[in-house]
Amino acid sequence: MFVVPRVIHFEINADNPEQAVTFYRKVFDWKMKKWEGPFDCWLVTTGEDKQPSTNGAIMHHMGKGTIYNTIDVPSVDKFLKKIVEAGGKAVQKKMAVPGAGYMAYCADTEGNIFGIMEEDTSAR
Repeated sequence: MFVVPRVIHFEINADNPEQAVTFYRKVFDWKMKKWEGPFDCWLVTTGEDKQPSTNGAIMHHMGKGTIYNTIDVPSVDKFLKKIVEAGGKAVQKKMAVPGAGYMAYCADTEGNIFGIMEEDTSAR
């Protein structure tokens, strides 16, 4: 039986991890805990164990490279407002993804780009 690989962890790179931790707490109410391991990072819990989610970390930049993560939200419009209020910005306005929902691309306080998506199968 072949099992399709899936994302099991993410890492958000930051020049100022403390600032990034504050941003993601304010916007998404993620739980953060300073890791006591061999390098400087904060562990991120994005949801309750009963809810499908992927957890990760916020850490200092380790080199060049970009991965865009998309975060499920109940309302793109409401979260765009929260993102701007927390010091981030919209980098691509809300758009329809036909049959799937609405999404926008944003930047956090460190300049990292991420997507937010609101599920809506009637989107056109």
